[in-house]
Amino acid sequence: MKVLVKVIGPLIYKTGFSEKDLDLPPRTTVAELVTIIGIPADRPRITTRNGKAVLPEDEIEEGDKIAVSPIYSGG
Repeated sequence: MKVLVKVIGPLIYKTGFSEKDLDLPPRTTVAELVTIIGIPADRPRITTRNGKAVLPEDEIEEGDKIAVSPIYSGG
């Protein structure tokens, strides 16, 4: 299945891209995707699918737009 993955901020250096179309096996979870793109599982992050937060165990679906961002704080 095809999905669009966007990574934000310093995660670009970990993955080597800022935006990429990926072809994933059916039933791939968010946690599996994060591992596939090279982000360590223990790295704090926020992952969204089509603009809404998702859990690591949620499955990705054909055509999803996934964004992975580091957690930021401050004001």
